[in-house]
Amino acid sequence: MCTTCGCDQGNLYIEGDEHNPHSAFRSAPFAPATRPALRITRVDAQAFAPAEPLEGQLHYGHGEAGTHAPGLSQRKMVDIEMDVLGKNNAIARRNRTLFSARHQLALNLVSSPGSGKTTLLTETLKRLQQQVPCAVIEGDQQTVNDAERIRATGTPAIQVNTGKGCHLDAQMIGDAMARLPLADGGIMFIENVGNLVCPASFDLGERHKVAVLSVTEGEDKPLKYPHMFAAASIMLLNKVDLLPYLSFDVEKCLAAAREVNPEIEILLVSTTRGDGMDAWLAWLEAQRCA
Repeated sequence: MCTTCGCDQGNLYIEGDEHNPHSAFRSAPFAPATRPALRITRVDAQAFAPAEPLEGQLHYGHGEAGTHAPGLSQRKMVDIEMDVLGKNNAIARRNRTLFSARHQLALNLVSSPGSGKTTLLTETLKRLQQQVPCAVIEGDQQTVNDAERIRATGTPAIQVNTGKGCHLDAQMIGDAMARLPLADGGIMFIENVGNLVCPASFDLGERHKVAVLSVTEGEDKPLKYPHMFAAASIMLLNKVDLLPYLSFDVEKCLAAAREVNPEIEILLVSTTRGDGMDAWLAWLEAQRCA
């Protein structure tokens, strides 16, 4: 069980096993969120109640676990998360070792649904053709639509459908890696399930998290979902070609992102007009050569 959102295994499968009820991939466990080591000296086992810092506000994220689940004490939630964390982190370290051995740059693309990250990824892959060997792991709850879009560019891709799950975990990435060609010195793009909550905490073995934010979503997204933008190394502000038609304050958005993550890099991009794509490709090359 994911201690961030409580999602269960659902009907997880990796492309090719969707019609095999005995596939090992159907029983692959959800793995834990990654966060800095917890230093807990005391956990209140009493009934949990939301804080009310302001009139008209209920805040359920103030306890030791940082969240709330009906029927579970803060102590129990911390115990569950710490147990699951250790398992996922061990698998993530194994993934990272495999990527490193092949000099692979592994990137975890995260965003809310509809941000345009699949289109951004396909345009990126077209520009990298004949230059850098790439492979893609596509995460969604259902369908193989995005993997088919990626393969249309000539790039090998595996679809990982999570069923009821709202994020990828390190076990899923390890299973998918075994089915993809990992060229030395290449880039592995992992497109996570559209969700700005749970994927922020799950280490997949990647080098960087890349947050994609569309100008159609609102400039305060980094403040509403701070954990995602704090975990990301770079934010791509996408669909900037739509700015003339929207009431979107770019400077306010950039300030919000830097408020939760002062070190975050930010690029303004548009796959329609090509804005920022050269800078994005330059960032990829710098990271690949690092």
